[in-house]
Amino acid sequence: MGNNEYPYKGFSMNGFVMLFFQLVLALVIVACVFAANPGWTVLAVILGVIWVFLSSGYIKQEPNESRVLVFFGKYSGTYRKVGFNWINPLLTKKRISLRIRNLDVEPIKVNDKVGNPILIGLVLVWKINDTYRAVFDLDSGSTSYQSFVAIQSDAALREVAGKYAYDNESSHADELTLRSGGEEINEELERKLNERLAMAGIEVVEARINYLAYAPEIAAVMLRRQQASAIISAREKIVEGAVTMVKLALDRLDEENVVKLDNERKAAMVGNLLVVLCADDAAQPVVNAGN
Repeated sequence: MGNNEYPYKGFSMNGFVMLFFQLVLALVIVACVFAANPGWTVLAVILGVIWVFLSSGYIKQEPNESRVLVFFGKYSGTYRKVGFNWINPLLTKKRISLRIRNLDVEPIKVNDKVGNPILIGLVLVWKINDTYRAVFDLDSGSTSYQSFVAIQSDAALREVAGKYAYDNESSHADELTLRSGGEEINEELERKLNERLAMAGIEVVEARINYLAYAPEIAAVMLRRQQASAIISAREKIVEGAVTMVKLALDRLDEENVVKLDNERKAAMVGNLLVVLCADDAAQPVVNAGN
């Protein structure tokens, strides 16, 4: 329970017991009516008013539900007992669900740490853990706690997204980014959401980024940049492997005395091998039959 919520300590009873009592009371009322005596008739009227009053105190409550009870404007506690029960009819009973709920925040456009426009969205799992705050700290006339969660989720997502770059290409290589942060980013987002939603008695069960992309106006440019970066990385690997293979070939030729090559011919051989190994298309061999 939250700091402001406390359990209802007033009178309540099992609903079926009260139902049996009302049945007996109804038989007494009928007997008074058929007595054909003015005094008994007055008693029947009084008992009838009491019977109607008692009838408005029944509540049926399922698991993970609660009732916030208010007695003429004063908070009287939160009733969480499950089943069919009877409570003082003078109490105003506001039903609050304590079940876990999902919120899928549609992707919003924000600027990351380096100013790139990005689209980012999240999935939020939340529940109410302080019914007092959920009912009395929010103005139900202007907004409910559902819309409050949606608005605060949007604000927290913008705050977290603005603190990090989209990827390492826009920041230092060892810096945490939205794309590579993973669990660390999600944990910070969850912490920010808890800070914002605690004022309304709401607890965040889980918060996770479920959509991340560059905004459409720069998506094509960023895609070309990523492709260029991937091509450069691939070329580096190809050249590194080709140099290793050329060195291995020259060393094997020297070790096994297959042929003796001077520096000029070694340079020519290295050039030819690098062209063959690094070219995108298959090289066309030219056979030299000699002079």
